[in-house]
Amino acid sequence: MADEALSAGAVARRLGVAVTTLRTWHQRYGLGPSQHVPGQHRRYTPADLARLEIMRRLTAEGVTPAEAARWARQASGASPVGLRTRRPGDTRDGGGTTIPVGRAGPLARGLARAAMRLDPVAIGETIAHALDTDGVVATWDGLLRPVLAGIGERHAATAGLIEVEHLMSRSVSEAFATVARARPPAGPARILLSCADEEQHTLPLEALAAALAEAGVGYRLLGARVPEAALLEAVARTGPAAVVLWSHTPATADPHQLAALLAAPRRPLLVLAAGPGWRAETLPAGVARPVDLTEAVSLALAVRDSLDQSAAG
Repeated sequence: MADEALSAGAVARRLGVAVTTLRTWHQRYGLGPSQHVPGQHRRYTPADLARLEIMRRLTAEGVTPAEAARWARQASGASPVGLRTRRPGDTRDGGGTTIPVGRAGPLARGLARAAMRLDPVAIGETIAHALDTDGVVATWDGLLRPVLAGIGERHAATAGLIEVEHLMSRSVSEAFATVARARPPAGPARILLSCADEEQHTLPLEALAAALAEAGVGYRLLGARVPEAALLEAVARTGPAAVVLWSHTPATADPHQLAALLAAPRRPLLVLAAGPGWRAETLPAGVARPVDLTEAVSLALAVRDSLDQSAAG
């Protein structure tokens, strides 16, 4: 843990709680920031953070806030593991009752804790801060994907956490929609985003939409389970310069959908097969397969810039 003093927002993100929760713990139980610099807000020291970690863990395990605060104040920076004997089934972070996030940092661990507590306020605050600070692509790759993958891994092992996945997905969708609403593109919608027929996993496509909005690129997002005929009708009616077709699993990755786009009367300049469902060896000639969100955004920007140059010439 770093030795620097932290703001309330930084502490909340590390712990996976809402800033309002920290204020309550400060006002009711005296677990507030102890470092004071004249003319500045008080900051949380490492010792403050250790006490709050005890408070967070004990309240998550069912201890009343008042009792948890008493333990936290008495601990004087001791590890929360040392406060009491662990019950059967208790696990450290990354164990069977937590969401694994791999090598992701404290922000991802805090988000995973908030997700496990089904705390929509803390989840929303964490995602919004990351989007404001780091942007869509970095937030998706460094924060959201590790947590979502961890939820999927835990579900595969236990058949549980469906409620966690639903709440996280809704929170991520709302955060991306907020980005899109805040930055409406000035130009025409040149990119059409669609899930493949029967494909229901939309979050990566929503991440791409938010990243395009952030970059000022106009787009249309059709969403989940778009039949081939409906996709071709949308292409005919709007004439997009590029179409991104998302497939999460091989079951929905029918190359015929891509071939139909290439054969459309108003054929897009660029057809992208995005997502892990597509296999490179099955793609029709002329279809690009971006390896990640960064490359998908770059290809979309290239199409926009090419059209802008043609119009200027």
